[in-house]
Amino acid sequence: MEEAEQKKRILIVEDEAMIQQVLRICLKQRDFDVLGVSSGQEAMHVIPEFTPHLIILDLLMHPISGWDVLQWLRENHLTPNIPVLVISALVHLAEQMQVFEEGAVEYIPKPTQPSIIMKRVRELLSMTDDQRRRLHCRRIDEQRRTLARLSAAQSDEFV
Repeated sequence: MEEAEQKKRILIVEDEAMIQQVLRICLKQRDFDVLGVSSGQEAMHVIPEFTPHLIILDLLMHPISGWDVLQWLRENHLTPNIPVLVISALVHLAEQMQVFEEGAVEYIPKPTQPSIIMKRVRELLSMTDDQRRRLHCRRIDEQRRTLARLSAAQSDEFV
């Protein structure tokens, strides 16, 4: 019983059943306590009781999106204490920037290999809260620099 209590709890919020299933299997094989839900509404309902150590979050869900979950986590002061790893098909840098501004610590674009997700999960869970806060700030700075470079490059095209 004590061993089960020491397991890290991971909440997967993903509306695509196959992706959720693959992630659940991979995480359970690595001895995590895993709960999967299919909507943002379910996530907000189970988070207080399940108290995950990490949330893997899709953004594009209905009727309550991953964006709504990020906002709810922030408003309830649950981030950055519960790190959020966003996995999404969004590819625009401005959207990725918003992911970090909303409180996510990491972003991985879909599609991706489960091994990449597992590596990031292990890394995030091995960090202290302070290390995750620094990573979060670094990700925001990286995104801002990238957006600034792209804006400058586009401006140069018109000169």
